[in-house]
Amino acid sequence: MSLLGPIIKTALHIHETLAVTTNHVEAQRKVLERLLSEAKNTSFGLYYDFDSILKNDNLEHAFAEAVPFYDYDNMDARWWSRMKEGKPNIVWPGTPKFLARSSGTTGKKSKTIPVSDEMIAAIKAAGTKQVSALTNFNLPAGVFECEVLALGSCTDLIRENKFIIGEISGISASQIPEVLDAFYRPGKEISSIADWDERVQRIAEEAKNWDIGMLSGIPSWLEMMLKRVMDFHKVDTIHEIWPNLSVYTSGGVAFEPYRSSFDKLFGKPVQIVDTYLASEGFIACQQRPDTDSMQLITDGGIYFEFVPFQPEYIEQDGSITQNAPVLTLHEVERDVDYALIISTVSGTWRYLIGDTITFTDVAKAEIKITGRTKFFLNVVGSQLSVSKLETAITGLQDKFHTIIKEFTVSAKKIDGDFHHVWYLGTETNVTEKELAAALDMLLQDANKNYKVARSKALKGVLVNKVKQDLFLKWNDHNNKKGGQVKMQRVMDAEVFTAWETFVKSSELSSRK
Repeated sequence: MSLLGPIIKTALHIHETLAVTTNHVEAQRKVLERLLSEAKNTSFGLYYDFDSILKNDNLEHAFAEAVPFYDYDNMDARWWSRMKEGKPNIVWPGTPKFLARSSGTTGKKSKTIPVSDEMIAAIKAAGTKQVSALTNFNLPAGVFECEVLALGSCTDLIRENKFIIGEISGISASQIPEVLDAFYRPGKEISSIADWDERVQRIAEEAKNWDIGMLSGIPSWLEMMLKRVMDFHKVDTIHEIWPNLSVYTSGGVAFEPYRSSFDKLFGKPVQIVDTYLASEGFIACQQRPDTDSMQLITDGGIYFEFVPFQPEYIEQDGSITQNAPVLTLHEVERDVDYALIISTVSGTWRYLIGDTITFTDVAKAEIKITGRTKFFLNVVGSQLSVSKLETAITGLQDKFHTIIKEFTVSAKKIDGDFHHVWYLGTETNVTEKELAAALDMLLQDANKNYKVARSKALKGVLVNKVKQDLFLKWNDHNNKKGGQVKMQRVMDAEVFTAWETFVKSSELSSRK
């Protein structure tokens, strides 16, 4: 038996013990102080007088008072555009080498977000923290000798106007030190293949040459990759190819809807560990086995603020009103939805990242993602977050013993009245009317605002069953496949019209 695995595991455990953060409030104050100190002589820092903020005894309050909220559009138009022209010291010292392209959820133009050298270092440190935390899980020591397969974005990054541009997972993978290359798969050659299907085919061809102990990627795309590997090698479970596979670090979407289908791919138990890596930085990761919540990275390169996610503070486009109350980590409460605001070492300042979260344990700074500010179903006062929608879908799966991994919903006016129109990716024999009635009752039982809406402006619920692969084809149709791409759970009227046209066209094509 090799001694390397236990040695690595012991070393990681020591690192985790030394690196653990217990006072998250104090850690956040130090992060804010560092951000303000390093950026005080930038154009942004001079404009908002960071030097004066630093002299204030109540640093957090002074910062919130001086600097307004920013979303992507106004941050990019007012500040980042100047940085992208090559001007230095605009929002952060110097100019960044990388721009992270947000994958988005529609076919609209992607956003590009600065990624500084300090952010690259912060992401690496957070990744080390995550790997170290695996020693808290009951994993075989041998897994720490195995290879890691990360199904991220293409690492063949684009060079444009003196910047290197790609999705954050591709940027991060391109920065893996050469000394660690031997542990990471699929390797630089395959990772640089731009075409997702070709990349997955090469993974399938090489799979038996690898000893994979850990997987990483978004569930929908990772599941497709695993099935391709299994089909190529004509096996029933992925463990026939990778017998030491023990860990899957998921991220980007809730894993629960995928659990039963993944269980069918595995030949033995696999530990699921959640992570939260956004284009703006590594935000949180699961640190312990007795919860599926993630701990905010409070001692890295990100300072967090929280706005109560209530309709009066959220504009129709998902932005936040400037008079919205803002809370620090010291002031938040458990089981309350908050819009997440971040300031980072890449020069995002009081930035609305677009995600909503809730705290499951305030003292441990543990959270769950509950949805998106833009994908909040509230056209008729139903106040449904993505988390509530996903919880209802899980209830629907349990009730009818079926699998629904993907869905989308929109509020649509039919004959003058609003209805919630759902599309569910499922092969169940349960009728659409039965699914609609059950879904309606699950939401009414769980959400008083939805129940009130159903008694007034929301007149009905309609369900359409479609094939699971239709959602993947939709992303492909919008030139968004693999990597960090996620299906849009809630669609506005314009996107939903395009979606329904796509569905009808696909159904007609399949009948020919």
